[in-house]
Amino acid sequence: MLSHLPKFVPTRDGPERSAAEQRISSLSLLLLLPLLLSLAPAFCAAQQTPLDLDGNAVNPLTSNAGQSVVLVFVDGFCPISGRYAPEIQRISREHQKDTRFYLVFPDKSETPLNIRKYLHDYGYSIAAVRDPDHVLVKQSHAQITPEAAVFDAKGALVYHGRIDNLYASFGHTRSAPTSHELEDAALAGRPPSKVEVAGVGCYISDLR
Repeated sequence: MLSHLPKFVPTRDGPERSAAEQRISSLSLLLLLPLLLSLAPAFCAAQQTPLDLDGNAVNPLTSNAGQSVVLVFVDGFCPISGRYAPEIQRISREHQKDTRFYLVFPDKSETPLNIRKYLHDYGYSIAAVRDPDHVLVKQSHAQITPEAAVFDAKGALVYHGRIDNLYASFGHTRSAPTSHELEDAALAGRPPSKVEVAGVGCYISDLR
């Protein structure tokens, strides 16, 4: 009375697979493994490399041999970043002969369109870089915006922290800054008095 039910037919996916088939599958995997391993680093690097506003991979720390590099981390939504725009531009103009300046946008949601508008609104002529995977953030030990990181001509981090001490605390400013950490660190041949000085600003999101 059960003759009308379909009969179970063993598949070749389990123990029923022949030894020859198993050897072929193992050989195929071994042949593909080196290819997959060779592609993995390139894929990861492509995902993690900082980008210019056209979506091209760029690394400010390796493209300026013989010059010191200053990365200034900013955020279009941080009012303190906007407040520092004139000072950042002044310092970059006065030290452009021997130092390359970059604005770094670490917010993953920041679009090239918004960044271009930000640059236009504040009259920036400094190159802008997107750092959605926080590659430059980690190399610079950045925590907030605005914050600066200075790398010497050999690529060593010599200073990171506040631009100056205009802000005594969040929402409270001095009439004028009495120390100028970034400018001191950016001056050729003049080592900064401190290699790290905490600043006041907006915390960079998604830090790990």
